[in-house]
Amino acid sequence: MSRQRAAQLEYSEFQSAMLDEEKRRRKAAKIIAVLGHFLGAEDPARPLAGLTVADIGCSAGFIADELAGAGASRTFGVDIDVPGLRRAAERFGERVEFVCADGGALPFPDGSVDVLVFNHIYEHVVDPDAVIKDMHRVLADDGVLYLGLGNRLGVMEPHYKLPFLSYLPPAAADRYVRAFGRADNYYERFRTRGGLRRMLRDFHVWDYTFPVLASPERFAGGELFPGAVGRVAKSTLERAPREALRALLPIVPTYLWVATRTPRRPRGPVLPQPPEPVRTR
Repeated sequence: MSRQRAAQLEYSEFQSAMLDEEKRRRKAAKIIAVLGHFLGAEDPARPLAGLTVADIGCSAGFIADELAGAGASRTFGVDIDVPGLRRAAERFGERVEFVCADGGALPFPDGSVDVLVFNHIYEHVVDPDAVIKDMHRVLADDGVLYLGLGNRLGVMEPHYKLPFLSYLPPAAADRYVRAFGRADNYYERFRTRGGLRRMLRDFHVWDYTFPVLASPERFAGGELFPGAVGRVAKSTLERAPREALRALLPIVPTYLWVATRTPRRPRGPVLPQPPEPVRTR
């Protein structure tokens, strides 16, 4: 009999990366830059001015705090991680409203949120399809959903740093992480690019993965490939033919997507590698 997955109620207590403030704020800068480009924001310092924003899976609140600082008129942080929410409220509660709620039953009226952020969360969720469905419900008709999505076919698993871990069936993956002393079992469940497209079939999606890698200075994306590796990646991606990049898409480790309920196009300036639509239907 397969082991039943339970919700990760106190994720920040055993995943120290959620408390790495510097790294979380760098991720927030990238998220905000991508959103600003898609929205065509006129003020780069306040690209979310006047918008209602919610970070789904906010944990200790660093990204939510940056979203508030980007001009949002009202900012929410939603999670089931009670210790993380407690820390977040103590530090950022004056400008962010933190709510303990399941992502599949978000505490917002239909069509009431202008911007949603769902950054590297889906693989930790028991039912990611239910979360995506409820985000579709609460997102405004002209709203925007930012998605950071890990790919099952990325070679190096990002949580345990073991190659091909996410390729394995659950029982074999459990044995793998135990053999290397990384965990008692492998909880995360990634999907392939095709599975992610199907998960977002009710949305219209634009892919910002290669635009961010090719223009890290614009999108605060330097942490993806730091130093000399980043400079080589940037130079290569700026010149790479679109056909060659498309061939790599099935094995790219992380996708950066922007989704909307109704058809919309990115409104920012032209990029060396422009965002491309993702076929979800």
